[in-house]
Amino acid sequence: MCSADGITSSPADPSSVDLEKVANIIVDQSLKDCVFSKEAGRICYTIIQAESKQVGQNIFRRSLLNRLQQEYKDREELRARSPQAWICYVTFICNIFDYLRVNNMPMMALVNPVYECLFRLAQPDSLRKEEEVDCLVLQLHRIGEQLEKMNSQPMDELFSLLRDGFLLQEGLSSLSQLLLLEIIEFRAADWKMTDAAQKYYYSEVTD
Repeated sequence: MCSADGITSSPADPSSVDLEKVANIIVDQSLKDCVFSKEAGRICYTIIQAESKQVGQNIFRRSLLNRLQQEYKDREELRARSPQAWICYVTFICNIFDYLRVNNMPMMALVNPVYECLFRLAQPDSLRKEEEVDCLVLQLHRIGEQLEKMNSQPMDELFSLLRDGFLLQEGLSSLSQLLLLEIIEFRAADWKMTDAAQKYYYSEVTD
């Protein structure tokens, strides 16, 4: 189940492993490896489903959410210490929001923390960093529509910040400007990419 590199497979028998330890390994690995953090939601979902069916408990989910909350509280310190780990964390928590469901709905407990992470990525110092803008736009593509359905007012406020950043902020790279314009138009089109927009943005990014 676990290796020095992290998680190699989902547990066949959740009762036979230390699920709190597994949750911590997954979070640790996600903070180190953004590629892994993109897959972690699916892995966590599989473990939670297996635990619920076979053991009837939620030790893993509780441990996972506790650890996410702990990292969330220390997010400014994490960002200052390691911008890469911060981007991985945002990717991870958004991935968890995307995969974990209660009664087929995203978890309300994650809505505010996810919004706060996205708001942090929309601040002027973050908008000057292409990696953070790229992370913000990727997450909004993935979960923006779901998040807005859960609570629309913060999304309006977030996009007001993004429009101001796009129009007024100095020091934005041309790629960051392109990404911001694309996500603003994406939401304006009801979270859909028109064919014309896709051709335009794809050609601009690859040129």
